[in-house]
Amino acid sequence: MSETRILTLVGSLRAGSINRQLAEAAVQTAPDGVDISIYEGLAEIPFYNEDLDVAGSVPAQAESLRAAVAAADAVLLLTPEYNGTLPAVLKNVIDWASRPYGTGAIKGKPVAVVSASISPNAAAWAHGDTVKSVGIAGGVVVEAATAQFATIGERFGQTHPAQDAEALTQLGATVHQLVAAVESARVNA
Repeated sequence: MSETRILTLVGSLRAGSINRQLAEAAVQTAPDGVDISIYEGLAEIPFYNEDLDVAGSVPAQAESLRAAVAAADAVLLLTPEYNGTLPAVLKNVIDWASRPYGTGAIKGKPVAVVSASISPNAAAWAHGDTVKSVGIAGGVVVEAATAQFATIGERFGQTHPAQDAEALTQLGATVHQLVAAVESARVNA
């Protein structure tokens, strides 16, 4: 079996982001043969604009993102909830990865969505909107790989999610299901 590469994209740019910490914890759950990397530089990617998306002149940051998504076997998205939906930075990533329409880097790629919020609803609205956007963009949302974390300010206020056994179990299950989806796609290819 070849190594499975999972690209992780975090929808929060804040330095102390608990969503970022959850991504770091997910990296720790990677079993042998699975490489999970966290993409850096989402803040530098310009907002999607079809006028910028012209062959030969696509912004380097967007090309880099597309190449990283294309090189990955699967994508793990972590989203907070901003004003009842996913943050603009994550939507922008999905937009760039979905183009050119019908052949974008995310097309046919297994995707897992993890949501986390300070509210008790566990960013359910952002989660749903992210799943919807990824599906329309052509990604294959792996429903079994879903994880949602509520009241994260209280739960992870004093400890990193990597020190929370239950969080590691949930994230490990998410990674396991995403890897299973990749293996299933390889067998059916």
